[in-house]
Amino acid sequence: MLIRRNSAERGHADHGWLKSAHSFSFASYYHPAHMGFGPLRVINEDRVVPGAGFGTHGHRDMEIISYVLAGGLAHRDSMGNGSTIQPGDVQLMSAGTGVQHSEYNASVNDPVHFLQIWIEPSSKGKPSRYAEKHFPAEEKRGRLRLLVSQDGADGSLSMLQDARLYAGLFDGTEQASLSLAPGRRGYVFLARGQLLVNGERLQAGDALQLQDESLIALSDGQDAEVLVFDLP
Repeated sequence: MLIRRNSAERGHADHGWLKSAHSFSFASYYHPAHMGFGPLRVINEDRVVPGAGFGTHGHRDMEIISYVLAGGLAHRDSMGNGSTIQPGDVQLMSAGTGVQHSEYNASVNDPVHFLQIWIEPSSKGKPSRYAEKHFPAEEKRGRLRLLVSQDGADGSLSMLQDARLYAGLFDGTEQASLSLAPGRRGYVFLARGQLLVNGERLQAGDALQLQDESLIALSDGQDAEVLVFDLP
């Protein structure tokens, strides 16, 4: 079973300094049919103007992944971490027992464009953790590169959920596939470009839910950057 979610159908918010598109119900956007997909709770596509950002605020019991598409995202948190995340970097914050953090556009001249992803953990009350890693473009070119997993396989970051997050870059004749074990579900989010996914032509911002499917097939990309989730 395939369920398509077009970019224009997402919730949208314009705060002046922030333009955000919500794949699932978030903040003032509520859609009863789009509360999440398995443990995948949030995919927000955010664009922040130069010099602005999210002031210090708190999270707990959530696996929070930041994936930058353009520009730089400056992060500070109550665990003492501070860095600027750029394209190719993946940041994972396991909020656990609670953490305070802020996120700002690192530039006073250029906007930052990034994805904020929340995944519900399999257990609560664990110590908060932070990790980040750079995944070069060549590792994602024409293939799906594992970014985050439960067991840290293949050099991926480790999260508190039996889920896997992959990213890939596809153009022209490049193609790849991902097998889904029985009982697993898949979610595909196209961050940019165009891509054929299981016969569906996706445009930037579109998504595809897959349930009772055994394979995710990706092909015929046009400057495509895609995130693929393997979920319980």
